[in-house]
Order: sequence, then C-alpha cells, then structure tokens
Amino acid sequence: MKLVDLPRDVRARVVTVHGNGDDRSADVVARRLRELGFVSGEPVRVSGFGPFGRDPLLVRIGTSSFALRRSEAARVEVEQVHVDAEQAS
Repeated sequence: MKLVDLPRDVRARVVTVHGNGDDRSADVVARRLRELGFVSGEPVRVSGFGPFGRDPLLVRIGTSSFALRRSEAARVEVEQVHVDAEQAS
C-alpha cells in the first residue's frame, strides 16, 4: 500500500521508498524522504489532509510531522500495523 492511500489515523510502518528509474541513489526526492526518516520499519500515519484535493498530506513519522505532496507520498510504500486490544489499552 502506498502512503498516499493510507486512511487518516491508521497506524502503519514504512516498507520502502521508491525512486524514479533504475538508479535509486540519483533520485533526489526519494533520497530526501529517506533523510527525513522514511526508512524501513519506521512508524508512520497520516494525520490530516489539505483543503483542496486532499493535498498536501500531514504525515507523522516517528516523532516528527511533515506536509508531503501526494506525488511524494505515493513513493512511500507502507504496511498497516494491526494493534492487539491488549496493546491498545
């Protein structure tokens, strides 16, 4: 699932950041996302959306919050985290 498709306030974790083309290291946007903390295993959730076309997304990664364009969030692959009832309380 892409971060752009994650519903609001659903817990997830980063799987990977997809770059453009074959050379991931040359993709400036993908590299910058990784520098901001979008790395494998990091907890993430969408906490809000912009007023026009749901752009940008307000994303919480670890303890930081960022506004990402939908095109940037589409590069981040995530997996939903299912919380057990015991862990939630």
